[in-house]
Amino acid sequence: MHFQENTGQADAASPRSFVQVVGAAILDSLDRPSKLLAARRSAPVALAGLWEFPGGKVEPGEECTQALHRELAEELGIRAALGVEVTGPLAQGWPLNDSAAMRVWLAEVTGGTPEPLEDHNELRWVDLTETALMELPWIPADLPIVTALLNAVDAGRA
Repeated sequence: MHFQENTGQADAASPRSFVQVVGAAILDSLDRPSKLLAARRSAPVALAGLWEFPGGKVEPGEECTQALHRELAEELGIRAALGVEVTGPLAQGWPLNDSAAMRVWLAEVTGGTPEPLEDHNELRWVDLTETALMELPWIPADLPIVTALLNAVDAGRA
């Protein structure tokens, strides 16, 4: 997998019914990452107890990066510096289902202390190793992103 500079724009060619989601791979450091902040879902029932990258839907009129900053403030109570995007296989990022995809950026906390304020009941700093990350039951759609993140860290690009 490769990374690209963030443009912050949703794909203009995407259909109207398409849902654009944004997420953050929050690292302890963008320069020398060793840990990832994982968030455990509290709802909906089908996803409760599974781990994910925090984030959410892009609202009408929002750019992707604006939406991500808003979501991180709402869900975790933090401000973050965004790094490069973890580029997915689609123009809209990583497929979540037939009508939604998620663009994911590397991020580092710059203000506040992460707390599970909305949609999560636990946050955990996890070592950036395959062993540690794969011990968590991830939402299936997030697993390819975890793998891409690990490959980038191993290659020294994160």
